[in-house]
Amino acid sequence: MQLILWRHADAEDDAPSDSARNLTLKGRKQAAHMSAWLHSQLQGGINEWCLLASPANRAQQTAAALGLPVITIDELGVNASPTSVMAAASWPTNSQNVIVVGHQPTLGMVAAKLINGSDGYVSVKKGAMWWFELRSTNGKKQVALKTMATPDTVL
Repeated sequence: MQLILWRHADAEDDAPSDSARNLTLKGRKQAAHMSAWLHSQLQGGINEWCLLASPANRAQQTAAALGLPVITIDELGVNASPTSVMAAASWPTNSQNVIVVGHQPTLGMVAAKLINGSDGYVSVKKGAMWWFELRSTNGKKQVALKTMATPDTVL
């Protein structure tokens, strides 16, 4: 199984509620750059992935850039827990590869858990993706960080 954690792109500060915040022009460009990069990396295999997103506007708009059907999951919202993200993705037992579009600090906590197997936190830049892969080496399952990309690095 592969899991991509994608933090929503840059969003406006002013909105009636946190969940109502929309992407800025910069954020729309970030989402478009990351989407184009991901399509190039998957070489036509994007349709084999499941795309899950927070119901927050900025996450929905970021996810929409991929052009895949978006499954909105309330438990991925702005106050999501790392456990709810892992459960929504069915990590590590899902037979399908999953992209989760969500928020900080939750995605940073999930990334830390996948990297070192314990609670912690890493910073995930707006619009960035952390791509993990579950591998089996000599019969032992291992989590590998396949790549990490930011909108600035994929231009």
